[in-house]
Amino acid sequence: MSSDTITSETLIYEKKDYKEGSVATLQFNKPHTMNALNIEFSKEIDAALDQIEQDDDVKAVVFKGSGNAFSSGYDLGRVYFVYGGGSGKPKDDTRRPSQRARLAYDKWRAESLRRIFFMDKITIAQVHGYCIGGGLYMSLCCDMTVCSEDAKIGHVEQRLGFAGSMYVFPILMSLIGQKKAREMLLTGKLMDGIEAERIGLVNTVVPLDQLDEEVRKLAESMTLLPRDGIAIGKACARLAYDSMGLTSAFGQGYLGHTMFTNTRFEEGEYNFLRRRRDVGVKEAIKERDARYNRIFDK
Repeated sequence: MSSDTITSETLIYEKKDYKEGSVATLQFNKPHTMNALNIEFSKEIDAALDQIEQDDDVKAVVFKGSGNAFSSGYDLGRVYFVYGGGSGKPKDDTRRPSQRARLAYDKWRAESLRRIFFMDKITIAQVHGYCIGGGLYMSLCCDMTVCSEDAKIGHVEQRLGFAGSMYVFPILMSLIGQKKAREMLLTGKLMDGIEAERIGLVNTVVPLDQLDEEVRKLAESMTLLPRDGIAIGKACARLAYDSMGLTSAFGQGYLGHTMFTNTRFEEGEYNFLRRRRDVGVKEAIKERDARYNRIFDK
């Protein structure tokens, strides 16, 4: 077995060559932000996937995170501003971004997820620590997910006010059922790896110190499959997803997200964007979650 590694400021790409094929690993390398996603980071991931898709030696791709998390999701310090929605500072009179500007950005986000879901390589998410929001989306779009027992999985960003809308909701619902999916999104509660395996959200759960080896064995076993077999199998899976209506997940998701960003909060309702402007993103997140903790932690 041989391996090649390329390291950038935010991404580590490693290719391991086995007897019958190669495994590519994309390791998110922003531990100081728990591998939070933003435009620049997402474009770097897309560029790496371009390279992997063109490499016929690669049969499987592993996504993993550095530090204490798989990914904490989208950077909440950039939410709304990515549309060109001003600075968030008081008295900023920047015009509200148009719906078409919001749709264009959200559609690009959806396409980044779609390419993982429909990738011609076998995809494996190696999850530890926080796997929330955009991190959860990436995990859901992979063929298989292996996680540690102490993982924290969910969609706490729903507490911004989404009330059950997300990019890949049909995929989530197909895995864990309508009731559990709605509960996850409407409450924003997180679950550990053991519960995630119990309800079918992940394939396998292991202690953290066994996670690397468990994923390595699974990924290496995928190299035993013929390249044509993988390509045909993935194409047939796509037809099955079409018949199940799962490909609609990407269109439904970005349209719903765009509509949410234009939500009108009534007097007395918690407005994260306004509180972020007034007290900063970290304090606004604490306030957001404290409203739920006082109920669920009793």
